[in-house]
Amino acid sequence: MDQTALQQVRAVPLFSGLTEEQLECIEPGEVIDVQPGTVLVTDGERYPFFFVVLEGEVRIVRDYDKQTVLMAIIKPGGYTGELTLLLDIPWPSTARVGKPTRLFRLSEEDFWRMLRLCSSLAREVFRSAAGKMRNLEGYSQQREKLASLGTMAAGLAHELNNPASAARRAAAHLRETSDKAQTLLCQLSKVLNRDQVHALALASQDAAERLARAPVLDQIERSDRADKIAAWLEERDVATPWDLAPTFVNADVDISWLDELAGKLPEASHANALSWVESRLNLKLLLTQVEQSTERIAELVKAMKAYSYMGQAPMQEVDIHEGIESTLTMLGHKLKGVTLVRAYDRSIPRIPAYGSELNQVWTNLIDNAIDAVNGTGRICIGTCQEDNQLVVEIVDNGSGIPVDVQSHMFEPFFTTKPVGSGTGLGLIISNRIVADRHGGEIEFESKPGETRFKVRLPVNCKNSHANLATNPAH
Repeated sequence: MDQTALQQVRAVPLFSGLTEEQLECIEPGEVIDVQPGTVLVTDGERYPFFFVVLEGEVRIVRDYDKQTVLMAIIKPGGYTGELTLLLDIPWPSTARVGKPTRLFRLSEEDFWRMLRLCSSLAREVFRSAAGKMRNLEGYSQQREKLASLGTMAAGLAHELNNPASAARRAAAHLRETSDKAQTLLCQLSKVLNRDQVHALALASQDAAERLARAPVLDQIERSDRADKIAAWLEERDVATPWDLAPTFVNADVDISWLDELAGKLPEASHANALSWVESRLNLKLLLTQVEQSTERIAELVKAMKAYSYMGQAPMQEVDIHEGIESTLTMLGHKLKGVTLVRAYDRSIPRIPAYGSELNQVWTNLIDNAIDAVNGTGRICIGTCQEDNQLVVEIVDNGSGIPVDVQSHMFEPFFTTKPVGSGTGLGLIISNRIVADRHGGEIEFESKPGETRFKVRLPVNCKNSHANLATNPAH
């Protein structure tokens, strides 16, 4: 490095206090000129250099779910790269030059030599790294929570849409069917006497009772019965016989039943009478659909409230199974093709815990398992009690976690997901919730075809109550 460049480097606040003897620690570095738009290093890349901005600027950005977020702008006198060198991790962000820029660059070896020789400079670098780590981790944790919330919201919206749409369709059909039934009844009142009206009412009641206890038929048998009834209705000039026939099949009504009813009524009334009975049955079916749909919506809302522990104290006696089940409901749209096996020990006791935070743990672990099996494999969730610990196991039959990756699973910003699709903090946050907040631990083992995560929580949390009170959530 020539004297002019050295003077420019010495003017940087980080180096301005160095003595002549200490200056040798930065002499191995080099000054480079970088053109606008140049990417110095990309997210997830290992690039062993420490940069100080002399002129221009370096923009630090990070991709979150296809959204590029500006994390910082390094102006002249600022520096970057110390975090990855100190922690020996890949860059958690992308560094891009925004305008003509001059940088001082120091290799990893010379960076560590600089810290050894210059204690005052080392303190400043450590202080700066700690601040950057807190800021980046804090922001990423918020993004992780928002991503989790987005997953839950998308799942809830998807799950709510189906019963809501079914209820809306049934309600619209109810209006049409009700109007049709009233019209038919008015027409029948003109041609039937009291005894015939009574016979028709009894037949309608009997059909409704048959509907309530009708057996489940396979598709072939259902189709065969519908064809026979439709042909019988068509012979008697009943309008849209192929639309009416399935309703009679659902009520376990056969040809002999129809013949018996027809024999009690005037021939001229057969079409309207049979259509009216079908309308009455259809009303019953539609009301059942509305009831089932609204019950499903109520179940989803209840699951959402249970998942978030809405309106309840942060720490309370919780049933782990309720939290897991509400989480599975929230993730239901992602579990459609997954074989889910439950192996619960329902005898395990409730434990004092932060329920909504534990649900975040279940969300992270189950969501990771779903990704591991590509949405089509097998996931087993089990609970048991070992000694004085409650154990939750989440096992998937995915390809497994590579051996060289396993030691990094709980490192900050480490993720096996594609760049931009994960924060690398899911397991870190989960581990803090389990360990710091509840005095438990998370362990895992993995091989091809089986990855097993175990969450251990103390049944008796007396020793952790102090932690719960003194260590606020991160």
